Amino acid sequence: MAGIGVRLNKLYEKNTLITTLSGISYSMLITIAPMIVVIVTIWAMEYFLNLNTMEYYDRELLNCTILYIFIFGLIDNAIYNAVISRYMSDVIFREAYDEIMPCFYFGMVICIVTAIIPAIPFFIHEYLVGGVEPIFILLSFIGYMGLCFTFYVMMYLSICKDYMKISIFYFIGMGVSFVVSLILYFIFGVPATYAILASIDLAFLIISTLEYGLILSYFKSSSHRYTEVIAYFKKYWSLIVSNTVYIAGLYVHNFVFWTTDMRMVVADSYICAEPFDMATFIALATNISATVIFITSVEQRFTFRYRKYSETVLGGRLLDIESAKNRMFRQLGVELLSLVRTQFIISVGIFLFFTVVLPQIGISGLVMQIYPCLAAGYFVLFLLYGALIFLYYFNDLLGALLVSISFFVTDLIVSIYATTLRPIWYGVGVLAGAFVGWAVAYVRLRWVERNMDRHIFCEGHLMEKGRGRRPEDLVYLKGRDKVVLAED
Repeated sequence: MAGIGVRLNKLYEKNTLITTLSGISYSMLITIAPMIVVIVTIWAMEYFLNLNTMEYYDRELLNCTILYIFIFGLIDNAIYNAVISRYMSDVIFREAYDEIMPCFYFGMVICIVTAIIPAIPFFIHEYLVGGVEPIFILLSFIGYMGLCFTFYVMMYLSICKDYMKISIFYFIGMGVSFVVSLILYFIFGVPATYAILASIDLAFLIISTLEYGLILSYFKSSSHRYTEVIAYFKKYWSLIVSNTVYIAGLYVHNFVFWTTDMRMVVADSYICAEPFDMATFIALATNISATVIFITSVEQRFTFRYRKYSETVLGGRLLDIESAKNRMFRQLGVELLSLVRTQFIISVGIFLFFTVVLPQIGISGLVMQIYPCLAAGYFVLFLLYGALIFLYYFNDLLGALLVSISFFVTDLIVSIYATTLRPIWYGVGVLAGAFVGWAVAYVRLRWVERNMDRHIFCEGHLMEKGRGRRPEDLVYLKGRDKVVLAED
C-alpha cells in the first residue's frame, strides 16, 4: 500500500470539511469500492429483472452459484497471492521490470490449474447428479474462471498502486453488465437467471481485459526467465499456507453450519445455510469500514515511521537506530488502539441501525438472532487482520503462519461445538478464533520488537547458500612472520 499515504496527506493537510470528506471518499474508492459496486449491481439486476417472481428452485440455484463463485474464487486467489506479491515487490525494488511478465504468465498458469482442479469434478457432478442444464453450467464455469482471473490481474495493479483505475474498471464492467442484463431480459426474453449470470460473466471479462491491457502497457519487455519465480514458491511456502489458511478461516464457520439441519441443498450439488450465510454477510458489512480506517491511518503515519527506521539502519548511529525503532513500535501500538476505538464506535452505530431497519424489510427471525455474535466476531477479526499485516511488514513469516493456523483451528473447533448451542451463540466460533489469532499476533509482535535488531542485522549470509561440500571453518592462520589466509 506504499504510496497511498502521499495522496491522503495532501487531502487531509488542509484540515477542512471538504478535504476530510475527500480523503474518506478516496480511501473507500481504493479499498472497498469494487466490492460495493459488485454487490449493488447484482442486487439491482435481481430487483429490476423481477427475480422474486421466478420459481424458488431457479432463484436459489442462481444465488448459490454466485455464492460459490465468489467464495471459492477468493480461496483460489489466496493460494498464490502472497508469494507473487512478495516476488513483485522484490522485482520492483531491484528495478528488474523485465522479470514481471514471466511472473505474470507463470502465475496465470497456477491460477488456472488451481481453479480448474476442483471446478471440473464439481460441475460434472452438477450435470450428472443435479440435472442442471449444460448452458447454465457453462455460464457458471465461465463466471468462476473469469472472477479468478480478474482477482489475479487485479493483484498486479494493486502492487503497481493503480487502485483508482481498478475501481474505475469495476464501475465500467458492472455498469455495462447491468445494461446488458436488462437488454437480454426485456428485449430478447432471456430468463432472468440466465440473463444475470451471463451479464456477470461479461462484467468479469470486461474488467479483466481492461486490467490486462493496462499491465501490458506498463511492462512491454520480458526476460522469459521463469526459474526465479518458481524458486519463490518453494522458498516462501509459508506465505502460501498462512494466506490460504487465513482466507479459509473466514468461511470455515459457514462450512460447518452447511452440515447442520439448517443447510439447504440445491441441485444435489450446492449446499448452503441461508440464515447463517445472510447473518455472516451483514456482520461483514457492519465492520468492513475497518479496512478503510486501517489503510488510511497506516499509510498516513506508520509507513512514515517504518521508512525512517529503515533509512536509519543504513548508516545511522546505534542511538538513532534504537530511537527510530522505539518510535516505530509506539506508532504501531497507536494505530492498533486507534483502529479499535474508531471501529468500535462505527460498528456499534451500524449494529443499532441494522437492528432497527433490517426487520422492517423482511430480514428478521433466525438471521437477527445469529447476527450479534457474528458482528462481534468480525469486529475482532478485522483487528486480527491489522496485526497480521504488521507481521508481514516485518517479514515474520513464521509468526504469520502461527496466527493463521491458530485462528483457523480455533474457529473450526468452536464452530463445531457451537452447532449444539442456541442460535444466539452460533457465531461464537469466529469470535473465539479471532480472539485467539489476535492474541497470538500480539505476542508475536512483541517478540519481533524484542528481537528486531537480531532480525535486521543477523539474518544475512556472507556466502551464498547452496548444496555441496561445506567450506572449512578456518578463516586464517597467523604465522610467526606472516598471515596465511585459508583457502575458500
